[in-house]
Amino acid sequence: MNRSEKADCPAPGIHHEDHARILVSIKLLHSAVWVFMTTCIVLIPLAALRGLFRISAVLCGMIMLECVVLLCNQGKCPLTSAAAQFTEDRADNFDIFLPLWLARHNKAVFGTLFVCGSGFALLRWLIAR
Repeated sequence: MNRSEKADCPAPGIHHEDHARILVSIKLLHSAVWVFMTTCIVLIPLAALRGLFRISAVLCGMIMLECVVLLCNQGKCPLTSAAAQFTEDRADNFDIFLPLWLARHNKAVFGTLFVCGSGFALLRWLIAR
Protein backbone atom coordinates (compact mmCIF):
# COMPACT_ATOMS: atom_id res chain seq x y z
CA MET A 1 0.00 0.00 0.00
CA ASN A 2 1.51 3.33 -1.00
CA ARG A 3 1.24 6.58 0.94
CA SER A 4 -1.82 7.92 -0.91
CA GLU A 5 -3.71 4.64 -0.35
CA LYS A 6 -2.92 4.84 3.37
CA ALA A 7 -4.31 8.37 3.51
CA ASP A 8 -7.57 7.22 1.88
CA CYS A 9 -7.92 4.23 4.17
CA PRO A 10 -10.21 5.10 7.14
CA ALA A 11 -8.83 2.22 9.24
CA PRO A 12 -5.05 2.02 8.88
CA GLY A 13 -3.56 -1.45 8.89
CA ILE A 14 -6.71 -3.14 7.58
CA HIS A 15 -6.96 -3.95 3.92
CA HIS A 16 -9.56 -1.91 2.09
CA GLU A 17 -11.24 -5.13 0.85
CA ASP A 18 -11.99 -6.12 4.44
CA HIS A 19 -13.76 -2.85 5.29
CA ALA A 20 -17.14 -3.93 3.89
CA ARG A 21 -17.04 -7.24 5.79
CA ILE A 22 -16.08 -5.54 9.05
CA LEU A 23 -18.71 -2.82 8.57
CA VAL A 24 -21.43 -5.44 8.03
CA SER A 25 -20.31 -7.21 11.22
CA ILE A 26 -20.50 -3.97 13.21
CA LYS A 27 -23.91 -3.17 11.71
CA LEU A 28 -25.18 -6.64 12.65
CA LEU A 29 -23.92 -6.26 16.22
CA HIS A 30 -25.35 -2.73 16.47
CA SER A 31 -28.70 -3.94 15.13
CA ALA A 32 -28.79 -6.82 17.62
CA VAL A 33 -28.06 -4.44 20.51
CA TRP A 34 -30.77 -2.10 19.19
CA VAL A 35 -33.33 -4.95 19.07
CA PHE A 36 -32.42 -5.94 22.63
CA MET A 37 -32.68 -2.38 23.98
CA THR A 38 -35.94 -1.57 22.19
CA THR A 39 -37.40 -4.85 23.44
CA CYS A 40 -36.50 -3.75 26.97
CA ILE A 41 -38.30 -0.44 26.39
CA VAL A 42 -41.43 -2.17 25.10
CA LEU A 43 -41.43 -4.69 27.97
CA ILE A 44 -41.27 -2.05 30.75
CA PRO A 45 -44.99 -1.14 30.70
CA LEU A 46 -46.03 -4.70 29.79
CA ALA A 47 -44.25 -6.11 32.85
CA ALA A 48 -45.83 -3.41 35.03
CA LEU A 49 -49.25 -4.21 33.62
CA ARG A 50 -48.80 -7.78 34.86
CA GLY A 51 -47.56 -6.56 38.25
CA LEU A 52 -43.96 -7.58 37.58
CA PHE A 53 -42.48 -4.40 38.99
CA ARG A 54 -39.00 -5.76 39.72
CA ILE A 55 -38.68 -6.80 36.10
CA SER A 56 -39.82 -3.33 35.03
CA ALA A 57 -37.23 -1.79 37.34
CA VAL A 58 -34.42 -3.99 35.98
CA LEU A 59 -35.42 -3.10 32.41
CA CYS A 60 -35.45 0.61 33.33
CA GLY A 61 -32.01 0.20 34.86
CA MET A 62 -30.69 -1.37 31.67
CA ILE A 63 -31.99 1.53 29.60
CA MET A 64 -30.53 4.03 32.08
CA LEU A 65 -27.17 2.26 31.74
CA GLU A 66 -27.44 2.66 27.97
CA CYS A 67 -28.16 6.36 28.50
CA VAL A 68 -24.98 6.70 30.57
CA VAL A 69 -22.97 5.02 27.79
CA LEU A 70 -24.48 7.44 25.25
CA LEU A 71 -23.77 10.43 27.51
CA CYS A 72 -20.15 9.36 27.88
CA ASN A 73 -19.84 9.17 24.07
CA GLN A 74 -21.24 12.57 23.11
CA GLY A 75 -24.71 11.11 22.51
CA LYS A 76 -23.51 8.40 20.12
CA CYS A 77 -23.28 4.66 20.49
CA PRO A 78 -19.64 3.49 20.63
CA LEU A 79 -20.46 1.17 17.72
CA THR A 80 -21.14 4.24 15.57
CA SER A 81 -17.57 5.38 16.11
CA ALA A 82 -16.31 1.88 15.36
CA ALA A 83 -18.31 1.71 12.12
CA ALA A 84 -17.10 5.15 11.05
CA GLN A 85 -13.57 3.77 10.75
CA PHE A 86 -14.66 1.52 7.87
CA THR A 87 -16.71 3.82 5.65
CA GLU A 88 -16.94 7.41 4.51
CA ASP A 89 -20.77 7.14 4.55
CA ARG A 90 -22.40 9.25 7.27
CA ALA A 91 -26.09 8.70 6.54
CA ASP A 92 -28.11 8.32 9.73
CA ASN A 93 -28.22 4.56 9.21
CA PHE A 94 -24.64 3.96 8.01
CA ASP A 95 -23.87 1.98 11.17
CA ILE A 96 -27.06 -0.04 11.70
CA PHE A 97 -29.62 -2.00 9.70
CA LEU A 98 -32.59 0.34 10.21
CA PRO A 99 -34.66 2.34 7.75
CA LEU A 100 -33.25 5.85 7.36
CA TRP A 101 -36.30 7.55 8.90
CA LEU A 102 -36.15 5.33 12.01
CA ALA A 103 -32.40 5.73 12.43
CA ARG A 104 -32.86 9.50 12.10
CA HIS A 105 -35.61 9.65 14.77
CA ASN A 106 -34.58 6.67 16.91
CA LYS A 107 -33.77 8.59 20.10
CA ALA A 108 -36.94 10.69 19.92
CA VAL A 109 -39.22 7.71 19.24
CA PHE A 110 -37.75 5.29 21.76
CA GLY A 111 -36.89 7.99 24.30
CA THR A 112 -40.56 9.00 24.33
CA LEU A 113 -41.65 5.37 24.62
CA PHE A 114 -39.19 4.87 27.48
CA VAL A 115 -40.38 7.93 29.42
CA CYS A 116 -44.05 7.08 28.90
CA GLY A 117 -43.56 3.38 29.66
CA SER A 118 -41.51 4.11 32.77
CA GLY A 119 -44.08 6.64 33.94
CA PHE A 120 -46.82 4.08 33.41
CA ALA A 121 -44.84 1.46 35.36
CA LEU A 122 -44.24 3.90 38.22
CA LEU A 123 -47.90 4.84 38.34
CA ARG A 124 -48.97 1.17 38.37
CA TRP A 125 -46.47 0.47 41.15
CA LEU A 126 -47.74 3.38 43.25
CA ILE A 127 -51.34 2.23 42.81
CA ALA A 128 -50.43 -1.38 43.68
CA ARG A 129 -48.67 -0.41 46.92
